[in-house]
Amino acid sequence: MTTTSHTPPAHGEEAPSTPITTESRSAGSSSQRARGLLALLAVYLIWGSTYLAIRFAIESIPPFLMLAIRFLIAGGLLYGFLRLSGSPTPTWKQWAGSAAMGTLLLAGGLGVAAFAEQSVASGLVALAAAVPLWVALFAGLCGQWPVRRKWIGLVIGFIGIILLNLESGVRASPLGAVLLILAPISWAFGSVWSRRLPMPSGLMASATEMLTGGAVLLVVGLALGERVSLLPTERSLLALGYLVIFGSLVAFSAYGYLLRTARPALATSYAYVNPVVAVALGVALDGERITWVGLLALLVILTGVLLVALKRQ
Repeated sequence: MTTTSHTPPAHGEEAPSTPITTESRSAGSSSQRARGLLALLAVYLIWGSTYLAIRFAIESIPPFLMLAIRFLIAGGLLYGFLRLSGSPTPTWKQWAGSAAMGTLLLAGGLGVAAFAEQSVASGLVALAAAVPLWVALFAGLCGQWPVRRKWIGLVIGFIGIILLNLESGVRASPLGAVLLILAPISWAFGSVWSRRLPMPSGLMASATEMLTGGAVLLVVGLALGERVSLLPTERSLLALGYLVIFGSLVAFSAYGYLLRTARPALATSYAYVNPVVAVALGVALDGERITWVGLLALLVILTGVLLVALKRQ
């Protein structure tokens, strides 16, 4: 049975011409729930798959240059779309703030992680990305020390990182082990510091961050002597296209939608799912192997992250 809203119109206002029915409210709620589910799946699966996509892309494209191409293209497309849609041009201070974030997050975080993937399995790179642990630590250094439960999570998480460095794939590459520690530190520090920097609003912040971060990645890659001397393989080009379209545009838009419509704990739950997806795809599609020590490190790190990130309820 259809029931309509009988709320009388305010004085001087006309009653709505179309009554609001419970069916219409239910349909709107179902539609929003469906969009939220699709956005959540996109963030879970796409961001989890980017570790393996990066590994494929750097087979014939040097890591820093590959990421530079990825973010310059994605940032340029997003920036152009936003400007055509009427978004204001960022100020010089906002460009400077975006450059700082692009350097720390994209160059120091993703760039270093991609460089590590030359010698470490993609699944292990995902395991080491215990960003919430480092975020909690840096927030504490800024005066917001965690409660006892989060301290326990920090200790457990760092034990997991130690276990990860005992994994054979990491011990075979000491440089890779160091980079696995530095990459999430850079990302976490940038995340905490971003609250104190002038940034553009909405998606424009992401566009300027990708453009400036891509420029830094390009400079670093050229300074390290990276060059694309041969035509990249088809798999590398397909992986790069996947990273530009899905990793940098689709998944980020889905994450922005979740931040606006879902609980923060749900929106950021990708941090617990991405490592599992990365390990599974690495084993299934690239023949990667992970020992029982690596699996134990995965469980320990995720346990620590959950204790740090989730609220008591």
